[in-house]
Amino acid sequence: MKKKTWIIVGLVMLGIVMRSPITSIPAILTDIAAGLQVDVSSLGILTSIPMLMFALFSTLVPKVIARVGLEKSVLLTLLLMMAGSSLRVFQVPGLFLGTALLGMGIASINVLLPSLVTAYFPDKVGVYTTLYSTVMSVSLTVMAYLAVPYTEATSWQSFILLLSAMIGGALLLWLPNLRNHTKLNARSNKSGEGALWKNKAAWALLIFSGLQSLIFYTESTWLPTVSQDAGFSKEAAAALLTLYNIVSLPTSVLAPIVISRSQMKKKLVWVTSFCFLTIAGLLVIWLAPATFFWWGLGHILMGVSVAALFPYMLLSLSSKTRNAGDTARLSGMVQSGGYLLAAVGPVLLGYSKRLFHSWQPLILVLMLLAVVMIVSMFQFEKVDKIID
Repeated sequence: MKKKTWIIVGLVMLGIVMRSPITSIPAILTDIAAGLQVDVSSLGILTSIPMLMFALFSTLVPKVIARVGLEKSVLLTLLLMMAGSSLRVFQVPGLFLGTALLGMGIASINVLLPSLVTAYFPDKVGVYTTLYSTVMSVSLTVMAYLAVPYTEATSWQSFILLLSAMIGGALLLWLPNLRNHTKLNARSNKSGEGALWKNKAAWALLIFSGLQSLIFYTESTWLPTVSQDAGFSKEAAAALLTLYNIVSLPTSVLAPIVISRSQMKKKLVWVTSFCFLTIAGLLVIWLAPATFFWWGLGHILMGVSVAALFPYMLLSLSSKTRNAGDTARLSGMVQSGGYLLAAVGPVLLGYSKRLFHSWQPLILVLMLLAVVMIVSMFQFEKVDKIID
């Protein structure tokens, strides 16, 4: 039990640093741009760089795990993340290079966490997936809330160093787990990479994962700017983004529990409903008056949607496989292709404002992609196991 206690502590700390080092940056994007004397639109790529790293690096992670084991892989990942996050304070080159290294590290966490849960808690996958996804949501909310006031009280460099210190804390608390050595086989049954890339259900899960990430990162990156363009102050825009994140706290706890305990028909209804909440939220900020009440409602609807669909995707990676090795391979394949798809979203959709002088094209595209997510979900839920 003592061995698993430190693993649980590690899952919590990995959840804390799984997203907040990159998702808290959009709230202070204007401060970073002003400090570096660059146009804010040129920094939209800061959100796409990590996703590009997710796409390029995810398929390599199972090979690293097979060579050095799960526990040492986590150590190497946290070292890489801490170095990358710290580099971001050194002008424009450091900002972009550090973001790339940070993205490589988070790509590893994306694959490592489902594999750790499958390896250590095969009978409680839903419980511990809910644990780290909930902690991730708490971290997102807290850091999004702190970003603007902390930056105004100090500087954007100080805020980034705070994020780096969080990663350092996760690293220190992971050290007791190095006494364990969980090594996964390079291949299992017929689950090699070549077979996976020919698997229709795996492709459907890849598309679902990619579009879920595209919607989340596009909204996280540009909603504060969209709000400010609609007439909200920087503080009000940050408060709206906090609402978007804060609803993820109860949602990330309740949604995976409800979905995992539902029969297939009810599960399909739940997931479809969560996808439609994205459409409803986007319609509110498109058509409703630009008041804090209406835009707050829109942000809440969109926040509930992404907060429910992300843990559902993580649950699918574990529930559609039979062992930790297959979970790592499916996770690497799905997140590699999925994040390649997601990487284009914030940049292209952000520049749509410059092309069309309106945010409406972005809103319409995101609504259409939510519909495509529903179709892809029905496709991979047709099978009991993607890797059998």
